[in-house]
Amino acid sequence: MRRGFTLVEIMIVVAIIALLAAIAIPNLLRARITANDSAAQATLRTISTALETYAAANNGLYPTAESQLTGATPPYLNQAYNGNTVQGYVYTVATATSAYTATATVVNKGVTGSKASYQITTGGVLTHTD
Repeated sequence: MRRGFTLVEIMIVVAIIALLAAIAIPNLLRARITANDSAAQATLRTISTALETYAAANNGLYPTAESQLTGATPPYLNQAYNGNTVQGYVYTVATATSAYTATATVVNKGVTGSKASYQITTGGVLTHTD
């Protein structure tokens, strides 16, 4: 006597796997978007902290270039963010000696992040644009 699976049994197993995938994949994508949003906010806070620490050590003056943060010994920032894409957001850092603005702009809204952009300004004020 032959033992094995019938075509109907295999089709039922495939249908169950497809149903589980249909439930799980949207949740995983939503979790990834949430993680990218959180990473963007944390990165902006890191940039802000580096800028504020630099100003505290330099008579209240902010750096005029990001290289002053990454090139210091020890560095205020471990990597350059200005113009780079990290986890679905493109970062822009604009500084002057008296103020700064750092922005994280989403690459593809709804796919890599939920907000159009996050922005942090002098004093560490974080805002977002839908």
